[in-house]
Amino acid sequence: MTEPETMKCATHPDIETVLRCGKCGKPICPRCMVQTPVGARCRECAKLYKLPTYRVSGAYYLRAAGAALGMAIVIGVVWGIIDSFLISFFFGFFSLILAAGAGYAIGEVVSRSVNKKRSPWLAVIGSLAVVIAYLVNIFTFGSVSLSPLWIIFDLVGIGIGIYMAVNRLR
Repeated sequence: MTEPETMKCATHPDIETVLRCGKCGKPICPRCMVQTPVGARCRECAKLYKLPTYRVSGAYYLRAAGAALGMAIVIGVVWGIIDSFLISFFFGFFSLILAAGAGYAIGEVVSRSVNKKRSPWLAVIGSLAVVIAYLVNIFTFGSVSLSPLWIIFDLVGIGIGIYMAVNRLR
Protein backbone atom coordinates (compact mmCIF):
# COMPACT_ATOMS: atom_id res chain seq x y z
CA MET A 1 0.00 0.00 0.00
CA THR A 2 1.38 3.43 -0.92
CA GLU A 3 1.50 6.42 1.36
CA PRO A 4 -0.62 9.44 0.31
CA GLU A 5 1.35 12.37 -1.05
CA THR A 6 1.94 15.04 1.60
CA MET A 7 1.38 18.62 0.41
CA LYS A 8 1.33 22.10 1.93
CA CYS A 9 -2.00 23.88 2.41
CA ALA A 10 -2.57 26.61 -0.18
CA THR A 11 -3.77 29.07 2.48
CA HIS A 12 -1.53 27.97 5.38
CA PRO A 13 1.88 27.01 3.87
CA ASP A 14 3.26 25.84 7.23
CA ILE A 15 0.63 23.04 7.58
CA GLU A 16 1.09 19.70 5.87
CA THR A 17 -2.02 18.02 4.50
CA VAL A 18 -3.23 15.16 2.37
CA LEU A 19 -6.62 16.76 1.64
CA ARG A 20 -7.59 18.30 -1.68
CA CYS A 21 -10.63 20.31 -2.67
CA GLY A 22 -13.09 17.99 -4.37
CA LYS A 23 -13.82 20.56 -7.08
CA CYS A 24 -10.59 22.41 -7.96
CA GLY A 25 -8.01 20.06 -6.42
CA LYS A 26 -6.29 22.75 -4.35
CA PRO A 27 -4.51 21.38 -1.22
CA ILE A 28 -6.50 22.32 1.92
CA CYS A 29 -5.95 21.76 5.63
CA PRO A 30 -8.74 20.88 8.08
CA ARG A 31 -9.03 24.57 9.10
CA CYS A 32 -9.69 25.61 5.48
CA MET A 33 -11.96 22.71 4.65
CA VAL A 34 -15.71 23.23 4.29
CA GLN A 35 -17.72 20.03 4.43
CA THR A 36 -20.45 20.06 1.79
CA PRO A 37 -22.96 17.36 0.77
CA VAL A 38 -20.64 16.40 -2.11
CA GLY A 39 -17.42 16.27 -0.10
CA ALA A 40 -14.64 18.52 1.21
CA ARG A 41 -14.25 21.83 -0.60
CA CYS A 42 -12.08 24.91 -0.24
CA ARG A 43 -13.84 28.10 0.86
CA GLU A 44 -13.88 29.56 -2.64
CA CYS A 45 -15.50 26.48 -4.17
CA ALA A 46 -17.99 26.00 -1.31
CA LYS A 47 -19.35 29.57 -1.67
CA LEU A 48 -21.53 29.56 1.41
CA TYR A 49 -24.32 32.10 0.97
CA LYS A 50 -27.26 32.98 3.13
CA LEU A 51 -30.59 31.69 1.94
CA PRO A 52 -32.44 34.25 -0.21
CA THR A 53 -35.14 34.46 2.46
CA TYR A 54 -32.58 35.91 4.89
CA ARG A 55 -30.82 38.25 2.43
CA VAL A 56 -32.46 41.61 3.09
CA SER A 57 -31.19 44.75 1.37
CA GLY A 58 -31.51 48.36 2.49
CA ALA A 59 -34.38 48.96 0.08
CA TYR A 60 -36.32 46.15 1.75
CA TYR A 61 -35.70 47.70 5.17
CA LEU A 62 -37.03 51.05 3.94
CA ARG A 63 -40.07 49.35 2.45
CA ALA A 64 -40.64 47.47 5.73
CA ALA A 65 -40.31 50.65 7.80
CA GLY A 66 -42.84 52.46 5.62
CA ALA A 67 -45.33 49.61 5.77
CA ALA A 68 -44.83 49.27 9.51
CA LEU A 69 -45.37 52.97 10.15
CA GLY A 70 -48.50 53.08 8.01
CA MET A 71 -49.93 49.99 9.68
CA ALA A 72 -49.03 51.31 13.13
CA ILE A 73 -51.01 54.50 12.56
CA VAL A 74 -54.04 52.74 11.07
CA ILE A 75 -54.07 49.98 13.68
CA GLY A 76 -53.53 52.48 16.50
CA VAL A 77 -56.63 54.43 15.46
CA VAL A 78 -58.73 51.28 14.97
CA TRP A 79 -57.45 49.85 18.26
CA GLY A 80 -58.48 53.04 20.05
CA ILE A 81 -61.96 53.09 18.49
CA ILE A 82 -62.66 49.46 19.36
CA ASP A 83 -61.07 49.79 22.79
CA SER A 84 -63.12 52.88 23.69
CA PHE A 85 -66.43 51.16 22.87
CA LEU A 86 -65.75 47.79 24.47
CA ILE A 87 -63.58 48.69 27.46
CA SER A 88 -66.51 48.96 29.85
CA PHE A 89 -67.99 45.60 28.86
CA PHE A 90 -64.97 43.31 28.90
CA PHE A 91 -62.73 45.08 31.43
CA GLY A 92 -59.30 44.71 29.85
CA PHE A 93 -59.23 41.18 28.53
CA PHE A 94 -60.47 42.24 25.12
CA SER A 95 -57.60 44.71 24.95
CA LEU A 96 -55.18 41.76 25.13
CA ILE A 97 -56.91 40.13 22.17
CA LEU A 98 -56.74 43.43 20.26
CA ALA A 99 -53.01 43.68 21.02
CA ALA A 100 -52.40 40.16 19.71
CA GLY A 101 -54.36 40.94 16.55
CA ALA A 102 -52.48 44.20 16.08
CA GLY A 103 -49.11 42.46 16.39
CA TYR A 104 -50.12 39.72 13.98
CA ALA A 105 -51.48 42.19 11.41
CA ILE A 106 -48.39 44.40 11.58
CA GLY A 107 -46.08 41.40 11.27
CA GLU A 108 -48.01 39.99 8.33
CA VAL A 109 -48.15 43.28 6.39
CA VAL A 110 -44.44 43.96 6.96
CA SER A 111 -43.62 40.38 5.91
CA ARG A 112 -45.64 40.69 2.70
CA SER A 113 -44.15 44.10 1.93
CA VAL A 114 -40.67 42.54 1.78
CA ASN A 115 -41.70 39.36 -0.08
CA LYS A 116 -41.82 37.25 3.10
CA LYS A 117 -38.16 37.78 3.91
CA ARG A 118 -36.96 37.22 7.47
CA SER A 119 -34.43 39.13 9.55
CA PRO A 120 -33.84 40.10 13.17
CA TRP A 121 -33.97 43.75 12.08
CA LEU A 122 -37.37 43.22 10.46
CA ALA A 123 -38.53 41.85 13.82
CA VAL A 124 -37.25 45.04 15.48
CA ILE A 125 -39.16 47.15 12.94
CA GLY A 126 -42.33 45.15 13.64
CA SER A 127 -41.86 45.50 17.40
CA LEU A 128 -41.44 49.24 17.16
CA ALA A 129 -44.57 49.43 15.01
CA VAL A 130 -46.59 47.69 17.76
CA VAL A 131 -45.35 50.22 20.30
CA ILE A 132 -46.16 53.09 17.91
CA ALA A 133 -49.65 51.66 17.37
CA TYR A 134 -50.18 51.62 21.13
CA LEU A 135 -48.93 55.20 21.45
CA VAL A 136 -51.26 56.32 18.62
CA ASN A 137 -54.09 54.61 20.51
CA ILE A 138 -53.24 56.49 23.71
CA PHE A 139 -52.63 59.92 22.19
CA THR A 140 -55.60 59.77 19.83
CA PHE A 141 -58.20 58.65 22.33
CA GLY A 142 -56.55 59.52 25.65
CA SER A 143 -57.37 56.09 27.02
CA VAL A 144 -54.49 55.97 29.48
CA SER A 145 -55.26 55.04 33.05
CA LEU A 146 -52.84 55.26 35.92
CA SER A 147 -54.32 52.45 37.98
CA PRO A 148 -51.80 49.64 38.49
CA LEU A 149 -54.14 47.02 37.04
CA TRP A 150 -54.59 48.94 33.76
CA ILE A 151 -50.85 49.57 33.49
CA ILE A 152 -50.25 45.83 33.85
CA PHE A 153 -52.89 45.07 31.19
CA ASP A 154 -51.31 47.62 28.85
CA LEU A 155 -47.79 46.24 29.33
CA VAL A 156 -48.94 42.65 28.88
CA GLY A 157 -50.88 43.69 25.78
CA ILE A 158 -47.84 45.41 24.28
CA GLY A 159 -45.76 42.32 25.08
CA ILE A 160 -48.28 40.03 23.37
CA GLY A 161 -48.40 42.30 20.32
CA ILE A 162 -44.61 42.40 20.07
CA TYR A 163 -44.45 38.61 20.44
CA MET A 164 -46.92 38.14 17.58
CA ALA A 165 -45.09 40.61 15.30
CA VAL A 166 -41.67 39.10 16.02
CA ASN A 167 -42.93 35.57 15.31
CA ARG A 168 -44.11 36.69 11.85
CA LEU A 169 -40.78 38.37 11.00
CA ARG A 170 -37.97 36.43 12.69
